[in-house]
Amino acid sequence: MQLEQKNVLLGISGGIAAYKTPDLVRKLSAQGANLRVVMTDSAKEFVSPLALQAVSGNKISNSLLDEDAEAAMGHIELARWADIFVVAPATANTIAKLTHGLADDLLTTLALATSAPIAIAPAMNQQMWAAPATTENCLKLQQRGVLQIGPASGEQACGDIGYGRMTEPEDIVTYLVEFFGRTASSNIDNNLFVGKSIMITAGPTQEALDPVRYITNHSSGKMGYAIAKAAKEMGAKVTLISGPVNLASPAQIECKQVTTAQQMLDAVMDKIEQQDIFIACAAVADFRLADIPTHKVKKKEGVLTLSFEQNPDILKSVAALQSPPFTLGFAAETNNVEAYAQGKLERKKLNMIAANDVSSSELGFNSDRNALTVITKSNKTSLPAASKEALAVDLLTLLHSEYSTIQNNKKSK
Repeated sequence: MQLEQKNVLLGISGGIAAYKTPDLVRKLSAQGANLRVVMTDSAKEFVSPLALQAVSGNKISNSLLDEDAEAAMGHIELARWADIFVVAPATANTIAKLTHGLADDLLTTLALATSAPIAIAPAMNQQMWAAPATTENCLKLQQRGVLQIGPASGEQACGDIGYGRMTEPEDIVTYLVEFFGRTASSNIDNNLFVGKSIMITAGPTQEALDPVRYITNHSSGKMGYAIAKAAKEMGAKVTLISGPVNLASPAQIECKQVTTAQQMLDAVMDKIEQQDIFIACAAVADFRLADIPTHKVKKKEGVLTLSFEQNPDILKSVAALQSPPFTLGFAAETNNVEAYAQGKLERKKLNMIAANDVSSSELGFNSDRNALTVITKSNKTSLPAASKEALAVDLLTLLHSEYSTIQNNKKSK
């Protein structure tokens, strides 16, 4: 009963994923949450209000002016009641309304009227999810502090395959349990890194193949951005060097956007001497094309052969400085995860490394969750699967302990 006595206001908008919401309500109730459900008119075309009332045990709300509510101001009552407002599914239309502050139904009015945290679980066709307007709307909501759960990737009702599926009910519940767990335990020590400067790299890099094509990887940048936000909350002065991602730059954090590995190295080296801690979370491309064509490469018969050269090793370059900062690297692997990470720790002379298995679609790249094995020269700590925000706090707490031990040892010599 990890959500016991938590008031969860669930807003359901009109997407096919609405059929999953009775199961979501049932799973939230099983965790002890108090549930109130708000539906748009179009949502009622996909799921029955009667079914939701049966599993929630409460009347389903739909009207802005509810005659049964006190003073007929039901939206204000619900807005004040909620500990969190979860919109699932959140269609492209609803996300657009939330972004622009429209309030033409009960759901969108509640979003303006509540002071509770708002979380959206996007659900739409993969092309709608990839549309520039949707990307921009989600970025704006993130900048305002709106939480985003998913979406997931997979087969869609229309037959397409890609990102846009609503996150499964059990994963939404897990996200909320972790969210309230962080809030209740107040894990974040706001003074832990006061007076310290931390530089973090995040996201992928892109390496050109010709003027219109490039190679990259599946890194979303979510882990690095979560670490940057947590470090800021812990009192650090944070510099974020980011590859191309679809994430909003965190508030009150200096963020430098780059594209290639060489650009990332240049940005890192430009300010590395002022850093106490360097966290290399970016998934930097290992290779780049040796000679990039000046024009688009045309199709031709036979095999196309490309010649690559190694990109600079940013983390190794930082660790090799005469007076390096504390260095934390990441090792994203698909097999022999700990062994490869241990080798990377020793080979690059790092202080700490966080290894994660990216072979599972449920964790790591593009997922909102991750699991880490954190290795130092003398210790190994497992951080089980959790949201990347929760992991960032736990990882930085471990880092602070190791960093403090090293600093104390230096003083004692």
